[in-house]
Amino acid sequence: MLDIMMLRFAVVRGGLGLLTVRRACLSPRFTHSAPQTEYRPIKKVMVANRGEIAIRVFRACTELGIRTVAVYSEQDTGQMHRQKADEAYLIGKGLPPVAAYLDIADIIKVAKNNNVDAIHPGYGFLSERADFAQACADAGVMFIGPSPETVRKMGDKVEARSLAISAGVPVVPGTEYPITCLQDAQVFTQAYGFPIIFKAAYGGGGRGMRVVREYEELEENYQRAYSEALTAFGNGSLFVEKFIEKPRHIEVQILGDKYGNVIHLYERDCSIQRRHQKVKSPFKNSSNPDLMFGFVVEIAPAFQLDPHLRDRLHADAVNLAKL
Repeated sequence: MLDIMMLRFAVVRGGLGLLTVRRACLSPRFTHSAPQTEYRPIKKVMVANRGEIAIRVFRACTELGIRTVAVYSEQDTGQMHRQKADEAYLIGKGLPPVAAYLDIADIIKVAKNNNVDAIHPGYGFLSERADFAQACADAGVMFIGPSPETVRKMGDKVEARSLAISAGVPVVPGTEYPITCLQDAQVFTQAYGFPIIFKAAYGGGGRGMRVVREYEELEENYQRAYSEALTAFGNGSLFVEKFIEKPRHIEVQILGDKYGNVIHLYERDCSIQRRHQKVKSPFKNSSNPDLMFGFVVEIAPAFQLDPHLRDRLHADAVNLAKL
């Protein structure tokens, strides 16, 4: 099975530093590379997600002749992704909408009860949760993505930083472990000064991130980052980094298989952001005005990036993935 990851770097003052590592979507058509003795055809795929990402996966599966299964919260009974799948089932009854899509036990139960062969996590929600990948494996359902161990290592931003250091990749100064209290952040600021940034240790996508520029803002932003990370990812653990003003946000995409082969798919510039999130521009589907889509503003290849720095970015991404 092939894994796709995106390694996110900051480019500043002619150098670079690793910001984070994130897994991305994997198409089930790539699983044919496994040995014949391990090959199991995928006939039915569940997408443990909602909205546009679920619809896109459903479309790909349909083109491959694979039956699709949607899950939805009580608040999403009228959402389009429910209508686009061959089958759809309620999850997280009685739970708020986000909590419903984080209900691992219920998602696995629905998959088992309806003979689902594989689960695609989409992005966000459970896509970077190693316990979800492990729950799929334990239930005998294929997780479309990296192994639980890979998800754990790269989903844990603190461990990903440690791995990057081991691979010789330069990183932004930060805490070696998730902080356990406000005092840990205070100690970090004494060593490195302001500004700093709180980041969710077990998530991404701009959630659970708060920039702090002076001591008086420290406690409030710590509490807000913790609450946001807990709500979005089911884990409020945070770590602290020195905040880099106005960096370029460059992502290198890599492709690897279960045998240790890794290549890069070049880079893209994702620096156009708002509140640490990529800017999305919505547009309507011409064949269905009620169906809204969106595209993220990114530039590929990155514009005016020094060729030697580009080569370093690509090499560092591949070296890190091979650890």
